[in-house]
Amino acid sequence: MTLIRHLVEGRETGSDRRTGPVFDPATGEVQREVVFATATDVETAIAAAKAALPGWRATGLIKRADVFFRLRQLLVERQDELAAIITSEHGKVLSDAAGEISRGIENVEFAAGLVHLLKGERSEQVSRGVDVHSVKQPVGVVGAITPFNFPVMVPLWMTASAIACGNTVVLKPSEKDPSAAVFLAKLYEEAGLPAGVLNVVHGDKVAVDTLLDSPDVKAVSFVGSTPVAKSIYERATANGKRVQALGGAKNHMVVMADADLDGAADAAVSAAYGSAGERCMAVSVLVAVGDHVADSLIEKVSERVAALKIGAGSDPASEMGPLITREHRDKVASYVTGAEAEGARVVIDGTTQQFDSNGFFIGVSLIDQVKPGMKVYDDEIFGPVLAVVRVETYDDAVALINANPYANGTAIFTRDGGTARRFEVDIEVGMVGVNVPIPVPVGAYSFGGWKNSLFGDSHIYGPESVHFYTRSKVVTTRWPDHTPTQVDLGFPSNH
Repeated sequence: MTLIRHLVEGRETGSDRRTGPVFDPATGEVQREVVFATATDVETAIAAAKAALPGWRATGLIKRADVFFRLRQLLVERQDELAAIITSEHGKVLSDAAGEISRGIENVEFAAGLVHLLKGERSEQVSRGVDVHSVKQPVGVVGAITPFNFPVMVPLWMTASAIACGNTVVLKPSEKDPSAAVFLAKLYEEAGLPAGVLNVVHGDKVAVDTLLDSPDVKAVSFVGSTPVAKSIYERATANGKRVQALGGAKNHMVVMADADLDGAADAAVSAAYGSAGERCMAVSVLVAVGDHVADSLIEKVSERVAALKIGAGSDPASEMGPLITREHRDKVASYVTGAEAEGARVVIDGTTQQFDSNGFFIGVSLIDQVKPGMKVYDDEIFGPVLAVVRVETYDDAVALINANPYANGTAIFTRDGGTARRFEVDIEVGMVGVNVPIPVPVGAYSFGGWKNSLFGDSHIYGPESVHFYTRSKVVTTRWPDHTPTQVDLGFPSNH
C-alpha cells in the first residue's frame, strides 16, 4: 500500500511507526496510509524552513515572481492529474475539483504581482534634509494548517502569498486527503522554488501543537472549524505569534418576494448541495421572506433535487459525491433524523436514499419550519442539508442573520436595487452576495468572515495577506550636507 510521507527540503521523510488511513470515500476502502509526524519530524521541517529563509528573503523580487509564473503554467498543464488526486481522497466530483484548482490559480496570479504588492512609501524632506521611507519585510517561518475540504485551493491561498512575501513555510494539510499538498510542493520545486522554502508535514494534534509552540514559527494561518480555530488562535498568540484562524459558518440566503424564484432555486440547490455541502461558504439556511415565497421555493428545490445524480466523483455523470468519512456522514444524518423531534418538517430525507456502494454517500435533505434553537439551525452541519426559515419581512431576515454567532457569508436575491444596497449596509457579515449565492471574492480581494468565523485581524489571501505575511519598517534618514550641527537634547522635531 502506498505510504504518503513528509516532504522536507525536497526529500520524502518520516517513519511508518505511526500512520493513519486515507480512504477512498466513494468505496469506503483504505487506499493509502499517511505518516503521522512526531514532534521531532516537525522540528526538522521548521529547521529546514528557518535555514532556507535568509537565501529566499534575499532572492530578487523578479526572480521570485518568475517562480509563480512557472507554477501557474504547471498548475494549468497538470490540472487533470491534480483534480483526480483531489477526487480520489476527498470524493468531490471532478468538475468541482477542477473549479477548486482554478480558484487557487487566482491567488498564484495575484502573488506573481509581488513586485507591486511589496512596494513601500516614501516622503521627501519631512524636515530639513530628512527623508522617510517604509519597507515591507517577511515575518519569517510560517505555519500553514489547512482543511480537508479544499486540499489544493486553501494551501495555495496560504503558501503563494506567504512565499511571495519572502517567507518560508511548513504546511500541515489534512490527514484525510494529504496527497494533493505533496503534489503541490513538488510543482513548486519544479517551478524553481529552492529546497526548504516549502515543507510538508502530515499528522494530527502532535504536528499542529509543535507548530504552535515552536519559537521559530512566527506566524500561523489556519482554516477549519470554529472550536479549533479559537483554540489555535489562543495558543499561538499566547506564544507571541501572528495568527489568522478562519472558523466555521452558517450562511444564509435571503429570497425576497420580487426575486426570480427559478433562479433562486437553482442557486440554492447549487450552493447547498455542491461538494456535498462540505464548504464553509455553502448555503445552509434559505431565508424565505413570506410564506408564498417559502412554499414556491420548496416546490422548485424539490423538483431540482429529484433529478440530482449522486455517485463516485470520478464518474462524469455524478453531480455530487460522497462525504469525507463514514463518521461524518453519520453525524450529518443525525441532524436530519432528529429534526422533526425539534419541531421542524423534513421535506426530503436524504438519509433514506440507498446506494450500491459501501462509500460514504448520503442523499440531500431539505427541512422546512426551522427556527433558531434547533440543532439543524444552530450547528454548522457541513453536509448536504438545506434548512428553510420563514420570516415575514426584510427586517426579520436581517435580524435573524445578525443574531447568528457565525458571520462568514450571506446573500440576498432580489430585483430591487434599493433593497440590495440596504442589505449591504445592514448586514453584519464578512462576505455578501447580491444574486450571487457563494460570494467568494476573486483573488485581488481578501476572504474572511466576522464574529466566530474569524479569529485574528487579517483575512486570508489578497491584499490583507500581504499585510499579514509582512512587517512594516519605517526608516528615517539624513545625509550630511556640510551644514554645521549642534547637540540638541530635546525631542526630535519636524520643524
